[in-house]
Amino acid sequence: MSKPSRRKSTATRTASARRVGGHAAIIRQLEAIERDGGDGTVEFGGRRTLHVSSLDKPFFPQNGLTKGDVMRYYAAVADALLPVMKDRPLILKRYPDGIGGSSFFQQNPGRSLPNGVRTGTVITEVGASALRIIGGDLLTLLYTVQIGTIAVHAWQARMQSCEYADTTTIDLDPGDDVSFSDVVALARSIKHELDAMELIAGVKTSGSSGIHIVLPMPLRTTFERAARVAELVAERTARTYPKRATVERSIQRRPAGSIYVDAQQNAQGKSVVAAYSVRERRNATVSAPLDWAELRGTLRLDRFTLETMPERLDKVGDLWGAAMRRRNSKRTLDRVLREANDGR
Repeated sequence: MSKPSRRKSTATRTASARRVGGHAAIIRQLEAIERDGGDGTVEFGGRRTLHVSSLDKPFFPQNGLTKGDVMRYYAAVADALLPVMKDRPLILKRYPDGIGGSSFFQQNPGRSLPNGVRTGTVITEVGASALRIIGGDLLTLLYTVQIGTIAVHAWQARMQSCEYADTTTIDLDPGDDVSFSDVVALARSIKHELDAMELIAGVKTSGSSGIHIVLPMPLRTTFERAARVAELVAERTARTYPKRATVERSIQRRPAGSIYVDAQQNAQGKSVVAAYSVRERRNATVSAPLDWAELRGTLRLDRFTLETMPERLDKVGDLWGAAMRRRNSKRTLDRVLREANDGR
């Protein structure tokens, strides 16, 4: 099979576009393995290794991007991405033959894991104990790509405190008849509502067609409280902007031209796509952290891709890490929930 035509190597772009911390050596190894046939062993130091294969396999055929490109991208942004994933159980959606092939979800790690892949036992949303792959180091992340994972989906809790929500997420999910500029406009409006409620949030593209608004929770916030805060923001948005926003879960019942303000993915065991994750979309778009000031009508999803994100990260810094460090206070959450109970 002939390989798709490609522009300048993504490995070269990512390695030269930004400071890649201690991961430049990993990028060079991955580039050499792909150049030499696609199969080989990556050395992480300290006797930690990972066998990789078929790095020349097209994962995004129309863009000429390979499995190796995805691995090198994750190595290039690892200094920002790994803290996002650290100690979080992962849910994998595997595309063994790239985005043009079949896909399936995987939660259990499987029986034959390479040495060094992080795992841990968690309590799932149905109350059962289960083994999961746990994020936080590059070997584990590259292993998930090795078995065909493209997007990183992580719990909104960490292993040390799985019963408490670290964040709560509002997903702006547009219908097919809604432009991305309309999604951006609604996100700006939600920012005004958050300001009025004195709530703090970060914002990022979903990497698909929407926008994620994520509120960092105070320590030891129950999932029930965290989910209720997201629901209150969603309900307030739908009341204030009824022509643009809806909380109707049924697609058939949603008003034409509306955007679903989804606050329903915030239970224990639910996952959301991580900031900086590649998405399984034609242009290899990325879930890109934004500054709120970037929410303008000219914003385009295809600006943020596997090929452009490393350079953007070098230019603007780790916007997500900065946003998630500013947690909402328990006092603010208490007030928001109390006012909701009082019917305000």
